Amino acid sequence: MVSIKILVVDDDPAIRNLVHRYLSQQNYQVESVEDGQTALVLFKEFQPDLVVLDINLPDTTGFQLCQEMQNYNDVFVLMLTSLGDEPDIARAFALGADDYLKKPFGLVELGARIRAILKRQRLPSQKKSEQLIFGDLVINSTTREAKFKNKIIPLTHIQFNLLFCMASKPGHAWERSVLYNEVWNDDWLVDPKCIDVHVAQIRKKLRECGCDFEYITTVWKVGYKFETPAENDSIEE
Repeated sequence: MVSIKILVVDDDPAIRNLVHRYLSQQNYQVESVEDGQTALVLFKEFQPDLVVLDINLPDTTGFQLCQEMQNYNDVFVLMLTSLGDEPDIARAFALGADDYLKKPFGLVELGARIRAILKRQRLPSQKKSEQLIFGDLVINSTTREAKFKNKIIPLTHIQFNLLFCMASKPGHAWERSVLYNEVWNDDWLVDPKCIDVHVAQIRKKLRECGCDFEYITTVWKVGYKFETPAENDSIEE
């Protein structure tokens, strides 16, 4: 069985070595580096399944590195941060992070969060439909691609799962807590506002692809609803 590959990026040698040793003991294949430039080179060679990424690095920021990695592929990212400000956490999610962990942290919690993140790659395959079509919007769970007028919408793992989940039940009013349980599917509760951040990013990316129809609408005091264009019926293949 091929082991999961994890890249650890942290400039603090004590934390880096501790996390490296702990994850290796959990039977992950682990590589670790101390700066962004080395991390990006190793990232392309090592092709990790998940990156444990510190926000404060000597030559760049975890925000910038997360964005560069996400532009290369949609790798899972767990951010390590000593920052507790809500805007920083929201920024991490907006750039593609799947979760964050504040320093200081326990290794048991780190391991649990990593296992929870890695479960998410199985979510789309649990759906009966492989492809959902709503007018010019096509969402394919097999290729994990969402396209508008054949233009790929650059969604992160969580954003794709969130869009596919809502689109699987058009017109259904989703409570935030239900969406969280459907999409995150783990025991470690992140800030509930992260759903709002991801929805905002999905809407933004749809607009950037030329979509002027509001597929995701806000349901006051409830959550969100996926709408379909009036002139088009949804088609499942």
